[in-house]
Amino acid sequence: MKKLKTVLLILALLALALSLYFFWPGRPVQVVIPEGAGAGAVAAQLRQEGIILSATWFKALVKLTGTGKKLMPGEYSLRTRMSAEEALWVITHNTYVSDVRVVIPEGWRMEQVAERLEANGITPAAKFLDLARSQKLEGYLFPSTYRLRKNTPPQEVINLLKSEFDRQIMPLFSKGFPDQLDARKALIIASIVEREAVDDSERPLIAAVYINRYRKKMPLEADPTTQYALGYWKKALTYKDLKYKSPYNTYVVGGLPPGPICSPGYKSVAAVMSPANLDALYFVADGRGKHIFNSSFKEHLKAKKRVERAARENK
Repeated sequence: MKKLKTVLLILALLALALSLYFFWPGRPVQVVIPEGAGAGAVAAQLRQEGIILSATWFKALVKLTGTGKKLMPGEYSLRTRMSAEEALWVITHNTYVSDVRVVIPEGWRMEQVAERLEANGITPAAKFLDLARSQKLEGYLFPSTYRLRKNTPPQEVINLLKSEFDRQIMPLFSKGFPDQLDARKALIIASIVEREAVDDSERPLIAAVYINRYRKKMPLEADPTTQYALGYWKKALTYKDLKYKSPYNTYVVGGLPPGPICSPGYKSVAAVMSPANLDALYFVADGRGKHIFNSSFKEHLKAKKRVERAARENK
């Protein structure tokens, strides 16, 4: 009789354990399915994480339902003790797919933005670029940190980045523009400032130089515009590069380039809207992350020679 009671107790405990396993909600688990993972790899990963009981049944289920091509890479919010059927449905329908944190840095051109979006599984780079170019959105894809969903239509991503531009920059534009500038011109100069400035304190100074040159109808001669014309951010420009024929190369054309050369951040736009009270027309990098500003070309050449001599001595 005692043995019977023990057996019954064990059976009751086993029944309770099984009921808890199958009916009690499991704990949340974030699962990252890597690029190129097939049904076998996904099944093994889910089994290892305690999400499904049988990797074999999951693989068989994928084959039976023909959903192998729908196993997309990405981060999914699942839970332990799910049925294979439920786990497969969640993954193949992108349900509970977590947002992805995507950083778009200041000073990037739209090709770089497109590449990062595709690398994070957000949207295809080629389609994004086609739309951005057709809408002439260079400079308007606002640099910031975004939470984006994987497999988002490219126009939806564009709308989000553009709406962030409107939210951040339009209040600056609403205050009125410096003499001879408008929204488009201010954004073009801000994009050049973004590529030139290293120290935030110098953004209003660099903005003043380019605004001064523009007002005096002097060539801007901005290295970043040559880099943009070449199609990439080449570090050491040659004399031949500076002569490269392009409406964006301000060494060969007067005035402003046709459009922005990158997406400037808030600080660069603000610097153009409130430039320093400075009559300088020239600046040269001092080799320590800042610049030397001068109003005369003669003094500018002297500054360049000092910087070059210091660089040679420090080698």
